[in-house]
Amino acid sequence: MLILLPPSEGKADAGTGRRWAPDRLSLPALNPARERVLDALVTLSTGPDEEAARAALGLSEGQRGELRRNARLREAATAPAERLYTGVLYEALDLASLPATAQRAARRSILISSGLWGAVRLADRIPPYRCPIGARLPDVGALSAYWRRELTPALDDAAGRGPVLDLRSGAYAATWTPRGELAERTLTVRVLHEREVDGVPVRSVVSHFNKATKGRLVRDLLVAGARPRTATELVGTLRELKHTVLEQATAAGRVRQVDLVVTDL
Repeated sequence: MLILLPPSEGKADAGTGRRWAPDRLSLPALNPARERVLDALVTLSTGPDEEAARAALGLSEGQRGELRRNARLREAATAPAERLYTGVLYEALDLASLPATAQRAARRSILISSGLWGAVRLADRIPPYRCPIGARLPDVGALSAYWRRELTPALDDAAGRGPVLDLRSGAYAATWTPRGELAERTLTVRVLHEREVDGVPVRSVVSHFNKATKGRLVRDLLVAGARPRTATELVGTLRELKHTVLEQATAAGRVRQVDLVVTDL
């Protein structure tokens, strides 16, 4: 099973180990594309127009230190991605507290989307950075469109023959869309909050708290040692783990969509 996660805005302040080495990253076929984005990000971050650079990266005036951090990416110390990303989803996943077998399964099965790296595994060592998928970089253009061209062969291959649980969001989800038979064994998840209003159950789409829910969902699968062989088995496994899962009707050759209904956020 392949599990796709978004990155987090929250990251560790600094790495603790050796410099970034492209030949040590997973999905090495992406390295030329990663190098182009890294060069463009450093060029943008060290350019004379700081205001334009901050605007391109969605930074406030008080976050100009992020430009200095980006400028030193090639020399910066690195940390495993599993310790670098610190947002809500990763706090709920709480990889460090998982049993050793579940941690190993996580490192095999999880890929994290990234505006800078395309996609990385949990054990990949990368430096702290600021490069949202919505950015436009010199000589690269819009990152969402750039990675849409570059990621397809690598992620098609990473998906193998098993199910894909796609928990990416927003523009990250747009960087890779599985097709045909692969799409049919891919599940996307929408989180719905169910509450009672005047005695009637009402469901609404969860925005911020969906990240924590997805982190707990992945944690449950890893702790259970789940190894579904098909998307249908994956849905069944989620139900066995006491998650309320409602599958939407989907045309042949399209990604399967499920709603995960929660009463607590």
